[in-house]
Amino acid sequence: MDGIAQGTRLVIVRHGEAVCNVEEYVGGHESCRGLTAHGVLQAEALADRLERTGELAGATAFYTSILPRAVQTARIIAPALGRRSPARRVPSFVETCSLCERHPGEADGLSWSQYVERYGRRSLPGDEPEEPLSPGGESWAGFLDRASVALEQVAYDHPGELVVVVAHGGVVDSSMIRFLGLSDHGSAVRLHPHHASLTEWQHTGSKWRLVCYNDAAHLLDWSGSSGAGAPAGLVSAPPEWVIADPVVANQQE
Repeated sequence: MDGIAQGTRLVIVRHGEAVCNVEEYVGGHESCRGLTAHGVLQAEALADRLERTGELAGATAFYTSILPRAVQTARIIAPALGRRSPARRVPSFVETCSLCERHPGEADGLSWSQYVERYGRRSLPGDEPEEPLSPGGESWAGFLDRASVALEQVAYDHPGELVVVVAHGGVVDSSMIRFLGLSDHGSAVRLHPHHASLTEWQHTGSKWRLVCYNDAAHLLDWSGSSGAGAPAGLVSAPPEWVIADPVVANQQE
């Protein structure tokens, strides 16, 4: 998109670990049940970091997707952002479906094993990029276009400002694939940012500059504000498909 002002900063926060992530089902508009208890701790760890460091204290615009896992994460970090803001006021996040994860269509709520059984494919990010996830859903290519345009639009609407977006792994992926101009809709790479991680972009006036990707340092040694009874680290284990391509794994058995 042309016209994004030089110096505009865009920080994308991935939501904390969600119930749909742990239970391995397609978590769309109808079936998303928000964060797990572990995901709440992850979002609280991020809130602690943001209040301690003040690194996003200059943020003036706040957006989130409408899915419960993103909205819940935004509500957890909002007070920390407010306490470090010049106005000392808890920010209000604008909720928009344009920043939602890929729309699944009729597969919403299916377990991923049920999905494979019904449609005969796994449909990992980048696979069959022009094929809808299921009838009534988005293709991977269409989702990347929709999400990246939404990110650029909020940046365009806030020239020279710091914009905070709470969204999804796929939305972070869309920024990496479209802003970096990766070919074939990013099919040559496997991206998977940590829950409650930060990815930051800054605009030069003509192009995007990647400042950081998947910054989850606050999850590595967080012990909680009370320091009692919290895990030593809060990073969620990645799903199997991130570690090994299912086709390759089957060939090796």
